[in-house]
Amino acid sequence: MKSRLLLIPMIVALALFCTSCEGLRATLIGWFAPDYSPEGTITDLEPKFTGADEDRKKIKVQLAEVATGYPQVTEMAFHPSSDRHLYITQKGGKFSIVDLATNKATEILSLKVPVVSEQGLLGFAFHPDFLKNGYIFLNYSVEDGERRYSRVSRWTVEHPDDAGDPGELKDELVYLEVDQPYQNHNAGRLAFGPDGMLYIGWGDGGWRADPNKNGQNPLTVLGAMLRIDVNKADGEKPYSIPEDNPYFTDKPGWAREVWAIGLRNPWKYSFDPKGRLIVADVGQDKYEEVSIVGKSQNMGWNTTEGFHCFEPESGCNKTGITMPIYEYDHEDGQSITGGYVYLGPREDLKGKYIFGDFIKGRLWAIDLPDKPEKVEAYALGKWPMLIATFGRDSKGEIYVADFASGRIYRLH
Repeated sequence: MKSRLLLIPMIVALALFCTSCEGLRATLIGWFAPDYSPEGTITDLEPKFTGADEDRKKIKVQLAEVATGYPQVTEMAFHPSSDRHLYITQKGGKFSIVDLATNKATEILSLKVPVVSEQGLLGFAFHPDFLKNGYIFLNYSVEDGERRYSRVSRWTVEHPDDAGDPGELKDELVYLEVDQPYQNHNAGRLAFGPDGMLYIGWGDGGWRADPNKNGQNPLTVLGAMLRIDVNKADGEKPYSIPEDNPYFTDKPGWAREVWAIGLRNPWKYSFDPKGRLIVADVGQDKYEEVSIVGKSQNMGWNTTEGFHCFEPESGCNKTGITMPIYEYDHEDGQSITGGYVYLGPREDLKGKYIFGDFIKGRLWAIDLPDKPEKVEAYALGKWPMLIATFGRDSKGEIYVADFASGRIYRLH
């Protein structure tokens, strides 16, 4: 054991500088996948304003617990016709319906998934016509022998109009399978846009510093936002490419599914009331960012990280790169989690985009600008939780899930 420990610094150094050591790097990710813990105790649910938050404008909020007992939540969304029934996925493969009136869960699917680092059951989305067709799309990790990949597939429930008992998920139809070089930066969010298209955000494939240069490669679907039409098949594929995708119009050299490039690990995104795609992209060493992502845009990774040069560290060519609207550095937090625009009754929050940091437990709100430009944040406090994902009900209220304790809260 002691000899292995002495070898670790040498192995890490080799992995950092080796250009063809994918297997070694994957092993190291498995060895050193961090086990995060919240800062503070869950019994103390009063917001703290520390660090840079002390100097920011503040909006006082509280968190009301609505459910408990669901650790490692990766995604949550309310049934389209019920604010009582919250559908949640957990990293280990469970997909359940939580009745918020009773805190009782009904499991509708259990998948066997790898869970090393950022693998697992990572996201889902209701089809826009779910109440008629019963379709739910899942994004999860798969390991098959030496192959490691992400899968996006469609499942069906028998009674979609019954929020609490729709039946089990069945009849899987695979839409996309994307090979993943490493177990991190697998992203996992799925979201249908107001145009009815399915948006799929993939990370750059993992490790550090984008060793395979996927972020700036429009020929790969990694490090990119995809946009597909799930309602129309194209040959053997169960989906088709919308004719206004960049491949057909202004970027004919891009992969057909790609909508935008230059993402590192988009951990949650959503659409604002204007139909714009708001993406939270996890940074590497220094900066986390929020961006408005549009058609054909290059969001910068790994040329830039936030507003700053990454490779090279100075003097990088920012021509054609779309800058974020907000960034924070690693004094404030270390892993951004995207949220939603608040549409509830509180006037001081209405119209603001609410998001947080997974590791530091901080919540913020920003006003989304009419055109892409840098904005300032309002501090909503630091909380003793690992902020994994957000949800929003039909009234526009925001919910937040603690990955560590398995508690789910409503922000009020």
